[in-house]
Amino acid sequence: MIRRIMSMDIRKIFIYICLSCSTPVVEAQPLQEFPLDQVELKASWVKERERMNIDFIRSIDADRLLHTFRLTAGIPSQAEPLGGWEAPHIGLRGHFTGHYLSALSTLVNKYGDDILNQRLKYLIEELERCQQANGKGYLSAFPETEFDVLETRFGGVWAPYYTLHKLMQGLLDVYTLAGHSKAYDMALQMADYINNRMSYLTKEDLYRIFDTRAANPTNEAGGINEVLYKLYSISRDPKHLRLAHLFDPDWLVTPLSQGTDILSGLHSNTHIALIQGFFWRYKLTNEQKYWNATQNFWDILHKDHAYANGTSSGPHPHPTTPTSKTAEHWGDAGKLCNTLSAEIGESCVTHNTQKLSAYLFSHTGNPRYADKMMDMYWNAILPIQSASTGKVTYHLPLGSPRTKKYLQPGDFFCCSGSSTEAFTRLNANIYWHNDSNDALWINQYVPSTLHWEQKGVVIEQDGDFPKSSSMTFTVKTAQKQHFSLNLLIPSWAEKASISINGKKSSIKTTGQPRYHTINRQWKNGDKVQLHLQGGFRIHHLQGNCQTIAISHGPMLLAFIGNEEIKLQLTESQLLSNLHTADATKGIFTLNSNGKQYTLRPLFDVDGESYSVYVQLR
Repeated sequence: MIRRIMSMDIRKIFIYICLSCSTPVVEAQPLQEFPLDQVELKASWVKERERMNIDFIRSIDADRLLHTFRLTAGIPSQAEPLGGWEAPHIGLRGHFTGHYLSALSTLVNKYGDDILNQRLKYLIEELERCQQANGKGYLSAFPETEFDVLETRFGGVWAPYYTLHKLMQGLLDVYTLAGHSKAYDMALQMADYINNRMSYLTKEDLYRIFDTRAANPTNEAGGINEVLYKLYSISRDPKHLRLAHLFDPDWLVTPLSQGTDILSGLHSNTHIALIQGFFWRYKLTNEQKYWNATQNFWDILHKDHAYANGTSSGPHPHPTTPTSKTAEHWGDAGKLCNTLSAEIGESCVTHNTQKLSAYLFSHTGNPRYADKMMDMYWNAILPIQSASTGKVTYHLPLGSPRTKKYLQPGDFFCCSGSSTEAFTRLNANIYWHNDSNDALWINQYVPSTLHWEQKGVVIEQDGDFPKSSSMTFTVKTAQKQHFSLNLLIPSWAEKASISINGKKSSIKTTGQPRYHTINRQWKNGDKVQLHLQGGFRIHHLQGNCQTIAISHGPMLLAFIGNEEIKLQLTESQLLSNLHTADATKGIFTLNSNGKQYTLRPLFDVDGESYSVYVQLR
């Protein structure tokens, strides 16, 4: 397989391991997520979700992706134009190509697919030809005049820096994951172009360009700060660090660093992308202000702006645009009762929230971040995709009743791109190890095989989580190896037990996420069986309204049917009338006032109508 070519210093993410008081506290040490090419998904329904996404990726014609890039560069193209948000007249054109480069790079890295690698080479060669034809390092599917408008009118265009971010990130992934050095040179030239534009702008110009507090800001910058920090982590050119700083708006970072909630009314995906850049700034410069802002933002988001599955975004509290009436913004803190439109939970925001949680876990080792990643993996990310077609949603509505509106293959909305990329990474965030390779952390329970190459150890993980909460881990090694195995005990676990080579013992649960550590000499064939037991739980929608959602163990449940659900029950009556009908199929029932309701995990809901949040009277 093609391996990552990044240096170990770049791949390291430093964290401080914080285990619960019932387990030994270990000293601060580097911890890394295992490279994706060392984690293989085993046959399962999760693997099937990945396969459907790969089929979609294979179906896309590279020349159609290149069409508007060629036209912008003055190069003739006879390809059929793409539609949706990639159409020749749309200001966001080119963004999907960036996501596509990242997705291809991930698949080439994981599977060494020659056909996809050849497609990747072709795309890079042709994009380089466009860049050279444009001159000055400029590479985009829309003309430079978009930036002229932004810098003189401070609006009136559709997110040009957002689009450049996607393309630059794609190029960096082509370099770091698939090993094509030409892509790195192209990214450097793009940075030079941006640096040149920024050099003649005043501080007042920059403030006006990146003051994105209005509803649906037209100058969304995406994660341009993050990708420039990543570029600096490779180049070590101070110019790239200074350039990244220009995209860190102080009006956002300062109040967040002080713990002030300023999310109300902000366009969600515009600003969560910038927060990820704040994390990278702290990582590279150790500026405490940016760490505080990142951590505080995560706390504020999940305390007062997120739904039961960790998704966020919905109606603006004082809408001024059609979109802001129903979607894409954060509302007033702790007031979600009147936000359950059919367009909450934007998929881009969900993917970025998961990414930010991984960043925070990498730095702190706090199991609450791992706990949230597990929750969102099953209840926010996988439910975005249709189990029958592989299509994805722009929004994930949770009201009563709702349906998932799947995007068509030719829409190429922002969430088409982010989901296409994200579903090539369903094996991410499962396994982590420390710098000395004497400890292993397992944060996700997904059938998979870990190839721990540094130790010559293979870990096989089997089970049908989350419908079955029992997992088996088998160690394969040519010689005995000593390491600590740290298993996440999630917050929803009411009871837990573990068996090592048939010897069973119980695990303490506290209602808070923690790690259970097994420190031993491992030999070939050793087996660990983990069993987690969780019951029904009620989740109240913030805002002091009688609106609740129900989960069973790790799974957020949905009432099946197209009627509005209003239950004449108390909470205790509700819990006592919930039953498991078929655990293996994930079917649950509720008896209420002579009527029986059927509930299923949200990730299993496909084309039918459903309700997640319901009224409890």
